[in-house]
Amino acid sequence: MTGRPLVGITSYLEQAAWGVWDQPAALVPQLYVDAITAAGAVPVLLPPQPVGEPKQLLARLDGLVLAGGPDVEPSRYGRAPHPRTGPPRVGRDEWELALTRAALDLDLPLLGVCRGLQILNVALGGTLVQHLPERTGDDSHQEAPAVFRRRTVRVAEQSVLAGVLGTGAEVLCYHHQAADALGTGLRAVAWSEDGTVEAVELSGARFAVGVQWHPEADPADPRLFDAFVRALEESPA
Repeated sequence: MTGRPLVGITSYLEQAAWGVWDQPAALVPQLYVDAITAAGAVPVLLPPQPVGEPKQLLARLDGLVLAGGPDVEPSRYGRAPHPRTGPPRVGRDEWELALTRAALDLDLPLLGVCRGLQILNVALGGTLVQHLPERTGDDSHQEAPAVFRRRTVRVAEQSVLAGVLGTGAEVLCYHHQAADALGTGLRAVAWSEDGTVEAVELSGARFAVGVQWHPEADPADPRLFDAFVRALEESPA
């Protein structure tokens, strides 16, 4: 592992069962671990915990992945909860928002996946659409529990993401929320056919990209994780 970059991956804190045990556990889908490892980095889990001094932690890492997960608590972006918004994970929200803001202050390369895009947006003052079917008129972004939907997204020219994926890509989606008003410095760089924002970037950052889809679930297309890890290996400007 000598010389390989270290990537922190935020994790769930959920009730889980294994062997004879059924108790709270810090966990992350193995797909994230595999994707980071295949791209040439070493994954390190960052479970929800008291915030403390996130910059001291992040100074020991080369990059941060904000993993997917449950809905962000609406009070974090000044909204009352929608009936279809899931129960809050207060500790995880607080932890990931603090990590995100610290990573941006340090200009640490960051990749947000699904909920991770939403955390990035909220950390910068943005808001979320709490239940997409009310805006799009269908359930195509989350058709059935635990089933990814493959769809085409249009990618903006002259974007970091276009340099990785080109101006169009087939991606795997599973979300019922999305970015609404964008946070300070963010710009939308990918959209689905119904106009839903599917990716954002932070202008001027070394690498700060959020995608609403799940690149870790598509190991046949490693381009995004490869580009993220390459950004870790480049010296800051």
